[in-house]
Amino acid sequence: MASMNEKDYYAILGVDKDASTDDIRKAFQQKARKLHPDVNKAPDAEERFKEVSEAYAVLSDPQKRKRYDAMRSGSPFGGYGSTGAPSTQYGGGYAGGGYDPFGWGFPFGAPGGGFRRTTRSSRSYNPRAGKDVVYTVDISDDEAVKGTRRGVTFQRYATCDVCHGSGSVAHSEPETCPTCHGTGHIDVDLGSFFGIGYMQMECPECEGSGKVVSDPCGHCGGSGRVLTATEVVVDIPAGSHDGDEVRLKGMGNAGTNGRESGDFVCRVGVPSERLTGRQAAGMQLIGFFLPFLVTAIIEAAQGFGLSSVILDAVFLIVGGFMVVRDGVKKSRRWWRNAWYSMRGGLTFGLLLAVLFGLMTSCSMQAYTAGPRGTGLGGSSLSNV
Repeated sequence: MASMNEKDYYAILGVDKDASTDDIRKAFQQKARKLHPDVNKAPDAEERFKEVSEAYAVLSDPQKRKRYDAMRSGSPFGGYGSTGAPSTQYGGGYAGGGYDPFGWGFPFGAPGGGFRRTTRSSRSYNPRAGKDVVYTVDISDDEAVKGTRRGVTFQRYATCDVCHGSGSVAHSEPETCPTCHGTGHIDVDLGSFFGIGYMQMECPECEGSGKVVSDPCGHCGGSGRVLTATEVVVDIPAGSHDGDEVRLKGMGNAGTNGRESGDFVCRVGVPSERLTGRQAAGMQLIGFFLPFLVTAIIEAAQGFGLSSVILDAVFLIVGGFMVVRDGVKKSRRWWRNAWYSMRGGLTFGLLLAVLFGLMTSCSMQAYTAGPRGTGLGGSSLSNV
């Protein structure tokens, strides 16, 4: 069997050496449909189909393609650094020993991982619900009290007007993928690579779903949605506060192949009610060290010294400085949010303070009692 260096994968797929990833994918889809053994009964159809799949597996991945080109150029260290060790740009320890010029532990990544395109323009039928679009609008204190109306322009995926979201021009139902015949994967023969044998990879035509759009819409590429700019008017009700949400049903990203759209979520922001990141961290620091300061004061009253009191007080001062540095706000909602931040630190600090107190108490009891017969207990010392 020919080695990788002896095979011209570009010629096998019928593309130029500077062909784009999308051109390579389209060339593979065309040849795979014609050469699949279940469709083409020619004696060499199966072998040619495996060869086409092998070529696509290498050329569809930018890093593997770059190394293949380097090896084809005659460089004895194609895809490697100048010292002969794998370049850190590509990495690559090979589980079978030595180095793997094609990545981590397997020529084409983890088995079953598949290859996913970065663009959504194919016959694949993958109906998925659209995601929400979240947009934050900051308003003034007066607008928060009285309410306001804001116009928002944003980008989203909208339902295709040509195919009405189905992805197909004339047919409403998808058909079985002709490349994988509904299995969602194809087998690639890697016998020429280190004798590994067959590897199963995700079918690039249906993207693993086993179904394809019969006649893809030329406007949306078969996905049923297109990227567009949308304008909405959001009515923010009176009495809104920082973090409140106004949801517009169905105004988010459209789903693929006819699935439902997500929502547009307008998140209200009131700067006067919001803690900065530094202020929130400062309040958490105060809450965390407050129990330790109380414990240290009690211990100091019992004659254990003031070092712990001073240390815990320093941490509280640092936390207070972090809070006042960005400006303390007057609104009650700001103080409520500050309390919530401090409460989180206080809860954690109390748990640790109780845990340390129990550990210290047990240690003191063990020291006072002492092992029998060693003279470390109180009664034994008095008898000496």
